[in-house]
Amino acid sequence: MQKKLTIQDIARLAGVSKATVSRVLNGNPSVDGELQARVMRIVQEHGFVPNITAISLAGGQTHLIGVLAPPLVWPALPEIIRGVAEYIENTTYEIVLYSINFANVELNHSDVLNRVLTLRLVSGLLAIFPGEVTAHLTKHYQHGLPLVLINDQEEPGHIPWVGIDNRASANAATRYLLEQGHQRIAHIRGPQQFYWANERFAGYQQAMQEAGITPEPELLIQGGFEPLHGRQCAEHIFSRERADWPSAIFAANDQMAYGILEYAEQQGIRIPEDITVIGFDDNILSAHMRPPLTTVRQPFYEMGHKATELLLNMIDPDHHMGEKGTVKGPTRPRSEQTPLASQEAPVHLQLPTSLVIRASSDKAAISLNT
Repeated sequence: MQKKLTIQDIARLAGVSKATVSRVLNGNPSVDGELQARVMRIVQEHGFVPNITAISLAGGQTHLIGVLAPPLVWPALPEIIRGVAEYIENTTYEIVLYSINFANVELNHSDVLNRVLTLRLVSGLLAIFPGEVTAHLTKHYQHGLPLVLINDQEEPGHIPWVGIDNRASANAATRYLLEQGHQRIAHIRGPQQFYWANERFAGYQQAMQEAGITPEPELLIQGGFEPLHGRQCAEHIFSRERADWPSAIFAANDQMAYGILEYAEQQGIRIPEDITVIGFDDNILSAHMRPPLTTVRQPFYEMGHKATELLLNMIDPDHHMGEKGTVKGPTRPRSEQTPLASQEAPVHLQLPTSLVIRASSDKAAISLNT
């Protein structure tokens, strides 16, 4: 079997240093054109497949971007990854995906993250909804790792972050229900340990208070993440006398709203004739529910796209932020960000949401879908 060539072999055959080969393979424009052509000729003649780790150790940087993601069944993940991938495909970078399990974060992932980041297998990291891993990532960020969080579970801090204004978005959704004439509006909360859930609850409360309405305690129900939680909350609501039902339910995410719709259909409860239901997220399935779900649309694709742009701007000064969204804080080149934690005003990019009105809240929409 023919011996597999290494980066050292390519350097020897081309008569250049390992660092020069690394720069050529990374697309560094500083390499002289003649040297670049010589190295690439050797690479092509020998069918050389570069070892990413070797390039990193020789040249100090890979052209890999790490994406730390929740379990692959998470509904928003495909759209976020699509935004990341479509931005990356127009650059010299590639992405590598690491999926984490919320249930066993410290046991399964701290050592893996340390190996990946310490060995410099990636030049920067996008962390999607990292939650408990955030504290661990913060240490790497403080030591110079280019890092951007997407839609985190915790309140934005010193790490650059891309997400939405959960409070304002929930406020707008609640005001929509109030404008439709609803006054007894139930709210099914997300897990209280999560920043986004508390912000959405605060937005709901604010809208109700501004309308002069004090929400009844029995209409404030603790939920979770999943359709099962929505189903359980719906069973609680609809077990009461018909006269005690709210006229509308605002679920803190679409997953719980799916459970409400399922339970209502099984019990013969008509939506929106008997009760209005709205969610939050606009996951891919929301338009295909029975009936289609009114919901707050999070711009997941745009989050992935903008977060990637922001990260590459940290790594490479040639990348700059676009105009879409509201940037809070400087976007200085990576070379000016050492140590990263010393930035006085971290970048927080909030993208706009929108209310997508469908048949679960609009009788007119029912006739359009029948």
